Amino acid sequence: MHFAAFETSTEWCSVALWCEGEIAAVEERAGHTHSERVLPMLDRLAAAAGISIAQLDAVAFGAGPGSFTGLRIACGVAQGLAFAHGLPVIGISSFEAMAEESGAMRVVACLDARMHEVYYSAIEKTGLRWREVIPAQCVAPTLAPMPPGDGWTGCGSGFSAYEDIFRSRFSSFDAEIHPSALAVARLAAPRLAAGEGVDAALAAPVYVRDKVAFTVEERNSR
Repeated sequence: MHFAAFETSTEWCSVALWCEGEIAAVEERAGHTHSERVLPMLDRLAAAAGISIAQLDAVAFGAGPGSFTGLRIACGVAQGLAFAHGLPVIGISSFEAMAEESGAMRVVACLDARMHEVYYSAIEKTGLRWREVIPAQCVAPTLAPMPPGDGWTGCGSGFSAYEDIFRSRFSSFDAEIHPSALAVARLAAPRLAAGEGVDAALAAPVYVRDKVAFTVEERNSR
């Protein structure tokens, strides 16, 4: 099986190529240039692997939560390739990708959502799958619920954005961990093999929050 994976939910733009169990990946800190970088990155990987885009069997993407624009880019690119070549698509939680990157078994994923909020979830690994203990939500850092039990590792940009709040709650966290296409590919491979890919028209990002900015009145009241 050959498939491409995209992750653009944060400031990082990353692309991975799965070829018969081997993964090659590249990532760049993209700022707001994800749309300009993502397909050239895939072309470089495909050329290095000696395959063409037409040889792909599926496409995976980081479905979110994360940047609204970033999520639309990853989903849109995945859908475009899938429509063009008749491929199944699978969306992978950006929180699961972060947890996979962390190497821990119990992970609190926390991304800075701006507007004085974070995207937040607690997930733990059960077998080869991740299970939500605290569902993905957009919440004020002070209201983020603590997961039950011990052994939780925090990861994500929310821990650096609100370190003064989270430092007293979590003894272990790494704010540099972010979702990557490499992790998306690792998580997608067994699901695609199990036939969990869907038609491109059904692929959709997971936004969690519907609002993208404060109104003028809201900004003035803060």
